[in-house]
Amino acid sequence: MSTAAPIAETSAFESACTHSVTLRNFFLDKLDRESVLIRMALDRAPEGRNDFKPHPRSMELGYLASLVAGIPGWIPLMIERDELNLDDPSSEGFRTKPLATRAELQASLEAGVANARRALTATNDQHLDTLWAFKMGGRTVQQNQRHIMIADAVFSHLAHHRGQLTVYLRMLDSTVPALYGPSADEF
Repeated sequence: MSTAAPIAETSAFESACTHSVTLRNFFLDKLDRESVLIRMALDRAPEGRNDFKPHPRSMELGYLASLVAGIPGWIPLMIERDELNLDDPSSEGFRTKPLATRAELQASLEAGVANARRALTATNDQHLDTLWAFKMGGRTVQQNQRHIMIADAVFSHLAHHRGQLTVYLRMLDSTVPALYGPSADEF
């Protein structure tokens, strides 16, 4: 006679996999996870080194750190507007401007995360499935459903530039945070 516990007809894992996950909730969860990692990287950005760049064609540290801090703030833009046309003077406010201190970087990040959370909470999956476009130089650079643009132009773009930022941190003898796993400085 077996003493093993009876097997439930549906495991907890199977139950969790059968519920419907909305795009909105997926992005809200992703925003929460990624904002923690952004904070960790920005906390290491050395002040007074905004002009540092490892190569003549590279971005300056001040611009790069400000870009990383500001990317979550692109989410409301993609939800609330149908396009970003950088040729339009009303879009000037969406251009990244270097910030001088870690406090300014963190404030920019927190404002962007709060606005992104507000916009995501107010939207629905049907709206996230509609088109959004990025335009400049008189042409459409990219156009796709909003949820694809948020995944690619926000979260993938963010991972790319945050990775660049960690290389700059290493080159400037700052510690590199453990983001998705251990770094040489943290475990």
